Amino acid sequence: MTQHLPPGTVLVLVHGAWHSSAQWAATQRELAGLGAASVAVDLPGHGLDAPLPSGYLRPGQPGLRDEKSPLADVTMDDCADRVLETLRRVRPYREVVLVAHSAGGGPASLAAERAPELVDRIVYLSAFVPAARPRFVDYLGTPENAAAQGDGLHIGDPGELGAIRINPLSPDPGYVEELRRAHYHDTPAHLFDRRRSALVTDLPLAVPTTPVTLTGERWGRIPRTFVRCAEDRALTPAVQDLMIGEADRAMPDSPFTVRTLPGSHSPFAARPAGLAAALVP
Repeated sequence: MTQHLPPGTVLVLVHGAWHSSAQWAATQRELAGLGAASVAVDLPGHGLDAPLPSGYLRPGQPGLRDEKSPLADVTMDDCADRVLETLRRVRPYREVVLVAHSAGGGPASLAAERAPELVDRIVYLSAFVPAARPRFVDYLGTPENAAAQGDGLHIGDPGELGAIRINPLSPDPGYVEELRRAHYHDTPAHLFDRRRSALVTDLPLAVPTTPVTLTGERWGRIPRTFVRCAEDRALTPAVQDLMIGEADRAMPDSPFTVRTLPGSHSPFAARPAGLAAALVP
């Protein structure tokens, strides 16, 4: 007769812009060693089956700057629904921890607002918190984020494309170096090259621009943690602290527990063991 262990903690991992569930693999191995189960979500338009601009993988990348994104019609609701699907599947676990990185904070927050009964704790890993300002772009353009790097990575007109587009396979060494400095400056070079080759080109424009409304009665009742990245060049520590402070003032009944990791915006690449330890309740 098969003996089943009682359900314990499961972490639902939501990636950020241009990434996928694959970014979490090394961290998931570390979490397993700590006795925590985990499942990583691919948001719509991300992952190995993501649609790409037609010329992206062709010589010379024809049309990459101008071709309308195949993700232009993806909405914030679509992204939140993907998170909710996973939360419903894992609800039999005793403790469900929802973890969001970077732009994934919007869909994760909306999912938690809609179904707070599915989430026992929510963790923001240098991620957008819409408790006080409803759109990610509302924080990206603040003076606190003025020192952020990576704006030069965006190609084409987001309004025309329907997406914020980057070129992870750019043949331009200067472009590749800007991508490394902005997101992966403390990741070993050989790991960075593998990581960037797995990125997708397009972030649906709806993700950073759609307002997400949170309430104290729903999202605000969920215990929350913010994991700061102390040397983040894509979302500066100053704007991370701004989001934490504004959220706690807007919803004071359950303030953030704050933890700090050294290093860049991508600790899942640079220090997965340290990240796993910071995520376990």
